[in-house]
Amino acid sequence: MTGRRTTVVYAALLTVLAIAITAGIGYGSVWVPPDVVWQVLTHRLTGLGDPNNWTITQDGIVWDLRLPRVLLAAMVGAGHAVVGVAAQALVRNPLADPFLLGISSGACVGAVASIVVGISFWGVTSHALAGVAGALITFLIVYLLAARGGSLSPTRLLLVGVVTGHALLGVANFLVLQADDPGKTNSSLFWLLGSLAGARWTDLGVPAAALSIGLAALLVRGRGLNALLVGDETANALGVPPGRLRRELFATTSLVTGVVVALSGSIYFVGLVVPHAVRLLLGSDHRRVLPAAAIAGAAFLVLVDLAARSVLAPQEVPVGVVTAVIGAPVFLLLMSRRRLSETGL
Repeated sequence: MTGRRTTVVYAALLTVLAIAITAGIGYGSVWVPPDVVWQVLTHRLTGLGDPNNWTITQDGIVWDLRLPRVLLAAMVGAGHAVVGVAAQALVRNPLADPFLLGISSGACVGAVASIVVGISFWGVTSHALAGVAGALITFLIVYLLAARGGSLSPTRLLLVGVVTGHALLGVANFLVLQADDPGKTNSSLFWLLGSLAGARWTDLGVPAAALSIGLAALLVRGRGLNALLVGDETANALGVPPGRLRRELFATTSLVTGVVVALSGSIYFVGLVVPHAVRLLLGSDHRRVLPAAAIAGAAFLVLVDLAARSVLAPQEVPVGVVTAVIGAPVFLLLMSRRRLSETGL
């Protein structure tokens, strides 16, 4: 992989992200032209520009209504993609993603339980905190069940995560059925299907911090992630203890997954499709793949959220439904191309 090609790929991904953000902010029940979008953002961030070039309504739509949602979509998409990269290295399985480790299901149970019980002392933040708590508790359960002799077997971790995840999804569905208020039922179902509606500026601090810490921690371990892909014996020979590294990766992925799922609900396939697509472009070096996956995941989910708002407007399709519809055929296509490339055809 040449440095020039890497630069071109990064530039292309950043361009797509900028276009996605512009479209996500501008499109809606009230159309805001792209030049106005960036004039408002520039003025808000730097104080430059003439406010007479746009209306107060446009200013409120861009800054207060749509930008928080677009930024949340970008961070959730980036979080899922980065965790997907780490999960696939963690269990040495290209089909792995955050949901197969059971952590996402735990976050859903925590969030749905808080909705059904009626915990709302901090509004939506209460549900998010309950989701994070559910993810961390699930992490401990899966870790204790999967750990044997002080080490984490990739196969055992994957199997325990899948079984635990399915069990917890059953618990979440049961909680939805027990809700005695149609409003709680609808909120719980929308959470299970994934939604970015109602995003506010106050919702962005926690996912931004979790994503920054998680991405930095994974980048520091980029060499170790590369070593895990070629097997535990090779990793040990290179001075990378696979057991300890897996524990660190599992904790990091649990934290990031818990935060993004708690704020957006179940959004499938981002952590599965995006890492594959990025590896096709950049190879397998995690020091290049991780940042690119974050950018690609952010752009992907911003565009998916735009589609969710647009397909049946003024109604909104759950984001998780759109990612599933798009992600399944795209993933099959990527797997087909990978198989062809491996056979030399």
